[in-house]
Amino acid sequence: MDPFTICIISILLLALLGLPVGHAMIASSILYLMLAGLDMGTAAEQILNGLFSSYILLAVPLFILAAELMNSGSMTLRLLAFCNAFVGRFRGGLALVNVAQSIIFAGMSGSALADAAGTGKMMQKMMTADGKYPPAFAAALTASTAVIGPIIPPSIPMVIYALVSDASIGYLFLAGMIPGLLMGIVQATIVLTSARRRSFPVEEPVPMRKLPGIVVKAFPVLMMPVVLLGGIYGGATTPTEAAAIAALYALLVSALLYNSVSASAVYHSLLSSARTTASIGMLIAGALVFNYVVTIENVPTTLSNWLSGFNLSPIMFLLIVNVILLALGCLLEGTTVLLVIVPVFIPTANALGIDLVHFGVVCVVNIMLGLITPPYGLLLFVMSNISGKSLHAIIREILPFLLALIAALLVITLFPDLSLWLPRQFGYKG
Repeated sequence: MDPFTICIISILLLALLGLPVGHAMIASSILYLMLAGLDMGTAAEQILNGLFSSYILLAVPLFILAAELMNSGSMTLRLLAFCNAFVGRFRGGLALVNVAQSIIFAGMSGSALADAAGTGKMMQKMMTADGKYPPAFAAALTASTAVIGPIIPPSIPMVIYALVSDASIGYLFLAGMIPGLLMGIVQATIVLTSARRRSFPVEEPVPMRKLPGIVVKAFPVLMMPVVLLGGIYGGATTPTEAAAIAALYALLVSALLYNSVSASAVYHSLLSSARTTASIGMLIAGALVFNYVVTIENVPTTLSNWLSGFNLSPIMFLLIVNVILLALGCLLEGTTVLLVIVPVFIPTANALGIDLVHFGVVCVVNIMLGLITPPYGLLLFVMSNISGKSLHAIIREILPFLLALIAALLVITLFPDLSLWLPRQFGYKG
């Protein structure tokens, strides 16, 4: 048995035995280097070079921290009040608020899990109070709206995709805007259809005289995406610097303006961010070493040559990638897919003339849908824990949303201009 096959089997066995995937990739890659007679110290070299030379990776912990600080303060509560004032008055209003807040919160956090754990937890309580909505429906809606978070900028998965593809992170952020809004529209359509069919309640309209006060209170929260994205596209900051500014902005607004966060809460936000960052960091470290092994084995070129033998059109290739990534999303964590599987497809995408910014959006949307795809979608487990409802009940409720989002993915795949129109307005030549 050749060293590469042993490496793959080792990763699978170690992961099945409960070792974190990042650790499994590092250990198995070192085993490969030993069996292949190569310098095992290369593993450490690849990790250090990859982590310390990628300045853009600093954006990941900073975006995570910004989301944690928002959730620990009252920023999310003011955001929910703002959304409720404008869409809560329609039938199924609170469900529409859930969709609207995810679209707005997406411009601040960059993380689907941060969305579900923060505003999602609050929405679950609001929707199920006094039996307004079935708990399983509320949990399914919250999980499905959370996937918008990493599509509309900022986006942690897009930062990671930029690392493996060398695509522009700024243009990737812009490319996610319209697809993210499309995903929000199809979810709102499902909500409106379900609201009429299931006679969901109509919330008491917020009086017009109260709207100015609600807008003023929410204004600092709504300005956060403007500050973040304005800095990037105005040329004042890099995406990494903008992430730092976003974290600082969230802290200052919560602590000084709203006076809603304590020193203890800041400490716990830092601690939680550090844990999440360490988890992602180990995955990235493992992927850096394993991708070196994959490169030595010439897997991307071999796959590209193999696929070229089928004379695939760009559209057929993208559809095949969609099926593969959706299937893998049922079984693997999204960051692992981005770091290990997606790089294998990039040479073929390049050879077929597929724009790497559009390809990045397609890949990230696929991976986000994996978070709500049965049987192992991570957001399904998160919302099952938050709501106390069984996984089976949540899956039954989420299927219409999942099918609608897959239809949106198909549109995003078939019409690249949906993703590329906005970047081109800012000078992108792709």
